[in-house]
Amino acid sequence: MRRILLGLCFLSFLNSASGQEIPLPEKMPQTHPRVLTTPAGKQETWKLIKKEEWAKDVFNKLKERTEVYTNLTDAQPAWLLSRLAMYWKSHATEVYVKGETFDHAGGERAPYPTVRYTGTRGTAATHGRPKLADVVPYDDEDGNVTFCNNALPDRPMESVHPSKTGRNIESLNCEILGIARDAAFLYWMTDEEKFAKLAAGVFDTYMTGIYYRNVPIDLNHGHQQTLVGLTSFEVIHEDALHIAVPLYDFLYNYLKANYPDKMEIYAGAFKKWADNIIANGVPHNNWNLLQARFIMNVGLVLEDNKEYADGKGREYYIDYVMNRSSIRQWSLTRLADYGFDINTGIWAECPGYSSVVINDYANFVNQFDTNLQYDLVKAMPVLSKAVATTPQYLFPNRMICGFGDTHPGYLSTNFFIRMIQNAQANGKKEQENYFTALLKCLNPDLGNDKTEKKNVRVSVNSFFEDKPLTLNPKVQPGKIEDYVSPLFYAPNVSWLVQRNGMHPRNSLMISLNGSEGNHMHANGISMELYGKGYVLGPDAGIGLFLYSGLDYAEYYSQFPSHNTVCVDGISSYPVMKSNHSFDLLSCFPASAEPGKAFTSVTYSNLYFREPESRADQT
Repeated sequence: MRRILLGLCFLSFLNSASGQEIPLPEKMPQTHPRVLTTPAGKQETWKLIKKEEWAKDVFNKLKERTEVYTNLTDAQPAWLLSRLAMYWKSHATEVYVKGETFDHAGGERAPYPTVRYTGTRGTAATHGRPKLADVVPYDDEDGNVTFCNNALPDRPMESVHPSKTGRNIESLNCEILGIARDAAFLYWMTDEEKFAKLAAGVFDTYMTGIYYRNVPIDLNHGHQQTLVGLTSFEVIHEDALHIAVPLYDFLYNYLKANYPDKMEIYAGAFKKWADNIIANGVPHNNWNLLQARFIMNVGLVLEDNKEYADGKGREYYIDYVMNRSSIRQWSLTRLADYGFDINTGIWAECPGYSSVVINDYANFVNQFDTNLQYDLVKAMPVLSKAVATTPQYLFPNRMICGFGDTHPGYLSTNFFIRMIQNAQANGKKEQENYFTALLKCLNPDLGNDKTEKKNVRVSVNSFFEDKPLTLNPKVQPGKIEDYVSPLFYAPNVSWLVQRNGMHPRNSLMISLNGSEGNHMHANGISMELYGKGYVLGPDAGIGLFLYSGLDYAEYYSQFPSHNTVCVDGISSYPVMKSNHSFDLLSCFPASAEPGKAFTSVTYSNLYFREPESRADQT
C-alpha cells in the first residue's frame, strides 16, 4: 500500500511540476486533412503548381513515379502490399529481442498478418535490401527474410535471420508506406481512384498488422526494454509512423467510405503506437521532443475524445504533449523548465544537441501556429530567448564551438525562420524585425525573391513546408557583434567564452568548458582558442561511429582528445549525462547580454577538481 501511495505521489509531482498549463483550443477542425494542410489547401496547392515551376516539376515527378505502381497493381492488386515485411504465415503477436538484437517472434496467432520487427538497433548489416521489384512477395519462410548477401559478388539473395539485416526491414516498409502516402496525396488532389486503391491496400494491411502486434519483450530484461518501439529499437526512430499519419489524413474520407468497419482498428493502432512512445524513451533531453512530435501528430489526426470508448482521442494526446508528464515523457513546459537556463537561454546539452532541441521546439511553434492557431512563444517566452542566444556559440569565422558530442559546423538558421513566421502569424513586429535582421546577418541570400528555387525534393511535404519565406525588405541586416557578448557564461553547461570582437581574421576568442549537462565528455577544463582565422586546439567531436562506438568510448569522449590537462594519464570520469562542472571564481567583464561593447582585455579565473587523481586544475 505504501509503495502505491508513493507512486501516486510521484506521478502527482510530475504533473504538478510541469509549469504553466497551455490551454487546448476551444475549437479544432473536424475535417481531413488537418496535419500538413487543410481541405482549403487543395486549391492553394493547385495555384502553387500553376504559378511556380518548381511546384509543377515536383507534382509531375511525384505523379510519374507513383503511376509506376498503380500500373503494376492494376494488373496484380496485391503487388505492392505483398512486399511489406510482415509475419505473413505466423501472424505473430509477440516479438522477442536480446538487448539491441532481434531474437524471434511468436505468441498467439493474430487473425491477420502482423508487422515484422526490425533486425538490430544499429545499421550495420551483412544482408541488405533487394530492390522493391525483387522483394519476395509474402516473404515469411521459417521466420526469415530473403535479402541480399552484401559479402558476395553480385549480392545474391538468400534466406537469412532478421538479426543479420540491421534496420533494413524498417527501411523496406517505410519505402512502401511512402509510395502509399504519395498515392493518398495524389488521390486527394486529383480524385483518381487508382491512387486511393493503391494507398488503401498498403495502409489497411500495415495498420491492421500494427494493431494486432504487441510491444517487443527484451529477454535480457535490460534498459532496452524502456527504449523499444513497435517497429524500431528506439521510440525516436518510429519512422513508419511519420509516414502513416499523412497517409491516413489524406485518405481519411476514402477509408471511411470503403473501410468503415476498420476505422476503429486504424485509430487503435495509432493509439497503441502513441501509448508506447509515452511509456518508453528518455524524458530529459532531445529524445523527449522527438517522442512528442510523434504523439502530437497522432493527436492531430485522431478524432475528438468523445468518439472513442476509452476517451483517448485528439484532446488526450495533444494535452499530453502540452501539459502532462509521465516517467519517460515530459510535457513541453516541464522539459523547458528543466533544460533551459531562464537567465541565459542556453539549453543543458552540448551545442550540437542544443541546436537540435531548439530547432525541434521552433518546429513545434510552427505546428502550433498552423494546426492549433496558438502562440507557443507567448506561452513560453524562454523559446524566443533560447533562439536569440544561439549566436553565442559562434567563433568569429561563424563556426560553432565544438565541446561535447558536437560536430564542428555552422549554425542552423531554421529556428530564426520559425521565429519570423511565428511573429508574422501573430502580429509581433518587434520579434519579426529582430530575427529578420539576425537571419539576414547570418544568411544574406535567404528570402531573396530573386533567387529561384532549385533542386526541390520530390516530396509531398515540399508543397507545405518549402513555401517561399517573405522577409520585410525594410529591415537591414544586423551586425554579428550585436548578437554576442564580450564574456558569456552558461553555468548549466559549464561553459565560458571570451572574445574581443567578431572579425574573422583579426579577432581572438577562447571557449572554456567543463562537463555539465547531457552529451558531455570527460575533459576537465577544456579550451578551444581562436586566432588568425583558425580554431586552435579544437575539440575532436563525437567520432566516426557516434556515441555507440569504441572510438568514442576510448578516445573521443576522454581527456586525450581535448586541449586540457590529463594527470598521470589517469584522468577520467563518467561521460554523457555528466555533473563535473568548473567553478567560476572571477571574471572581467561580467557575463553580459549580447550587444555590449568589446573590451581590449577579458579575464577569467576557473577552478576544477579532477576526481580520478584529485588534482586541482585552474
